[in-house]
Amino acid sequence: MLKIGLSACFLYPDVDRVVFGPKTLTYMENDMVNYVTQEGVLPVLIPNLPFQLLKPIVEQLDGFVFQGGTDIAPEFYGESPIVPGKWLGDPYRDEYELGLMEMAFQSGKPILAICRGIQVLNVYCKGTLYQDIATQVPHALTHRDAKQYDSLKHGVSLTKGGVLEQTYAEDVNQRVNSVHHQAIKDLGENLEVLATCAEDGLIEAVGYTNAEPGKIIGVQWHPEFSYQKNEQALDPRALYRLFLSNVKNNRYGVD
Repeated sequence: MLKIGLSACFLYPDVDRVVFGPKTLTYMENDMVNYVTQEGVLPVLIPNLPFQLLKPIVEQLDGFVFQGGTDIAPEFYGESPIVPGKWLGDPYRDEYELGLMEMAFQSGKPILAICRGIQVLNVYCKGTLYQDIATQVPHALTHRDAKQYDSLKHGVSLTKGGVLEQTYAEDVNQRVNSVHHQAIKDLGENLEVLATCAEDGLIEAVGYTNAEPGKIIGVQWHPEFSYQKNEQALDPRALYRLFLSNVKNNRYGVD
């Protein structure tokens, strides 16, 4: 069975929470679990542990999925908050995931980075982010709406000759959901753009150029939110098949 590690989300102590109020909770989002858990695949939640305990766990995994979630603190990409007190991110999760990204890279195993995940990937590769799209890119679309949430969609332009264009060559639904207010500003080292927003040009997908096409890939949309839904959007199963083909090739030497 393939073991796919999922980076963790965290809830911090909250005395007003009825259950485990004073405790930090480590979790994975349910749509993501359903997306990753297919026949022959075991999802493994990766906790925030000391390196000496985490390393042997990572060594047993066959690939890594980085989940969506909170903002990345601007100090991790060399900036100060553009608005004092706003979009301060989650330094605890940032340190954990940037450390986990380093371990994933060192392992040489496939990585699928989703929403916040693509931003972690970009920051790991020394790129930067727009702290708030609406503030810093006034011409941009609305990329996050709390009420519409994952029903908010826009067009996507796939880079000619790129692995995503090949993956979606037969897909007529060139649209994706949009649930983010931050985005890639300066592209990280050794990353290439695989997709952009058709309406405003913001980066929607990247790949790592020092690995086989698709082996380390990030997307700004949430494929797991479209999984098992009948909607006009890029087929999330195709992206996961691409990821799993790299996982199997890395483990067994076959697609």
